Amino acid sequence: MAAAGLGVLLLLLLLLAAPCAGQRHGEPVFQPSFIHMSGLRVNSFFLGDSSGVNFYIVVGAIDKDTGNVRVPICSGSERVGDWDLSVTPDAGASKVTVTFTRNLQLCLPNATDCCTAPLCVVETLQVLACSGSVMLAHLLIQAEIYANSSFTGNVSEDMSVIPNQVFQPLGSCPCDLTDGACDVRCCCDPECTPDLKQLFDGLCFSGVFGGDVNPPFDQLCSTQTTEYTPDWFPLLCVQSSLNNTPFLGYFYDGSISAPRVPPFRIPVQASPGKLFTGYRPGDPIMTEDDEYFTIPQQSLAGHCVRNAPVAYLQDLDVKCLSEAASYKEGLPHDVRINSGTGDFIQQNVIYRTVTDVGKFITKSEGLPTAGLPCQKVTFAEHYAFIWEDDNIEGVNVTVFLGSLCDGETLTQRFTAEFVSLRSDSATEVPKNPGYRVGNVVRAANMNASDTAGSLRIWQPAGRGLCTSAAHTPVVFGVDSFSGCILEVDVNENCSLLRGSVTEKLNSLIQATHVGKRRNSNDSNLNDWVEIIRLDPNISASPGDLKGICPDVPASLNIRIIFAAVGAVQGIPREEILAVQISYSTVIWQFQCSLSCENTASLLPITAAVQFIRVPAQPPVPMTRFQINYTEFDCERNDVCWPQLLYPLTRFYTGEPYSRRLAAGLALAFLAVLAAVMGSPCFSQVWEKFSV
Repeated sequence: MAAAGLGVLLLLLLLLAAPCAGQRHGEPVFQPSFIHMSGLRVNSFFLGDSSGVNFYIVVGAIDKDTGNVRVPICSGSERVGDWDLSVTPDAGASKVTVTFTRNLQLCLPNATDCCTAPLCVVETLQVLACSGSVMLAHLLIQAEIYANSSFTGNVSEDMSVIPNQVFQPLGSCPCDLTDGACDVRCCCDPECTPDLKQLFDGLCFSGVFGGDVNPPFDQLCSTQTTEYTPDWFPLLCVQSSLNNTPFLGYFYDGSISAPRVPPFRIPVQASPGKLFTGYRPGDPIMTEDDEYFTIPQQSLAGHCVRNAPVAYLQDLDVKCLSEAASYKEGLPHDVRINSGTGDFIQQNVIYRTVTDVGKFITKSEGLPTAGLPCQKVTFAEHYAFIWEDDNIEGVNVTVFLGSLCDGETLTQRFTAEFVSLRSDSATEVPKNPGYRVGNVVRAANMNASDTAGSLRIWQPAGRGLCTSAAHTPVVFGVDSFSGCILEVDVNENCSLLRGSVTEKLNSLIQATHVGKRRNSNDSNLNDWVEIIRLDPNISASPGDLKGICPDVPASLNIRIIFAAVGAVQGIPREEILAVQISYSTVIWQFQCSLSCENTASLLPITAAVQFIRVPAQPPVPMTRFQINYTEFDCERNDVCWPQLLYPLTRFYTGEPYSRRLAAGLALAFLAVLAAVMGSPCFSQVWEKFSV
């Protein structure tokens, strides 16, 4: 009966979480609206304005008499019994967390605050979002939490004192395996009374396992036996106590030095002089205070990091979203930069005013917060580093300013460009045909008359909908992950949905080939690599269910394989070798709260870019000798027989060559002498000579 009742309860919960009718588009909603909870904490999101909204948690949402969900009433609190509700408000979406606070350990005899059965909690919860007495949204949680059976004892807070293993053994009775009971044949067990020891008298464990953890060693004079004892033993035996034994002292008890944590700054040279001998490609640019010179850059998670170091000879072009309430200024422009030779360079700053603010400003969909005036902020910054060889000769900065008001979202742009001093034009880049980190990956459509193509990912703004999302090009060497949200109706046809999603993903790849280098010739097909496309694997289904569509290609995976094929002026020349595009499918299910009429569910679609570095040449395969005779491999053994005569070669510089040669000849003479004297012929000649 209990199993049948639980099945009916789950069926009712599934019916409540299925597509329903009654909610209009744009109303607040929990996402997801139904959660099956098996751990101590679950999270959901309240989509909508949470100002003036009260959240309540209700325990026992199912009527035990009728088996139906009780009609929600806007009353209660954020903590009921062992359940705790917390809300983290945010713009447009608030994070709702429900936590179970009881201990999940199985009960011991006479214990409380624990679980009496393995299935500790079976309960149905409701989370209500109310404005006054009006319910705005509803979240249903089915909790089935099992007890933690990994440990059933009480944990003592007393710290065990471990003896120093250098002078005394760690365990004095290894056969004592059971706490509070006598172990059979373990005579050193303190729980074994004399009466119990009589039961196995004469059968006790011997050796270290039986408690003899510090036996007398063979070199002691007191352990001399008549069997297997050489005649010279009394001359070389050891007179010592058992505290000094070879069974102990395995750990070196030397001086301890405190670890030194490296700071976030470079070590300053103690001797006066220049700090650097020049920058290498990829080195972080330093300031006068021996700190990193930073420009806001995009992390792997897609967020902007304000204190990201600038790498030498690596261009960058970054866009960061910021609102008026959370706007922060970056690094001041009066910071002097280390040129690489110990000199310091002042930035040449030019300020300009943005005329077309539409490229940077987006109106927020939420209501503006009163009392925040407009402020003059930085819209864009362009850094031009003038370089020659391993040094920086100058830095020109152009700052674009504008006005940011409340309720507006600013898309800041930060660019850094390295310009060679030997260039005739101020905009000419170093003559390296290979890609560098931050360069836009070139794409072309060889099937069209106009071969210009594009390789892009999304750059969402506002609510993150695909209809309003912008695009940004794929840049070399930067793994990216972006996406947008597609609104799908409950009556959506699955075939049309798959086609629509595939079309939006393919709109990011308007190309058939990708350039191997930055300067790939449009008319030379050998300068381009063809994009390998793997179509999504869509299995045939018997029929579409309302609100459920399997095999929806919701993720686009772009893998770019590249390698360093050479160097130009010490800068690696990196080329693209292959590009592959594949799709990942998901099962889409319509989700809503109690009322779902004329509403749309949200389907997130994503695009990921991954750069994979491979060696320019395949590694040399191992020979059969290296595979079979591993004992002669110097890289996998401490003893290297092929390098037995290494001290006699010119590559060894530890001692003068004349001294090494003399020592080698002396050793060779002694070896030959020992071989001659050990031969039978030598003994016969010696006997004849002595007679």
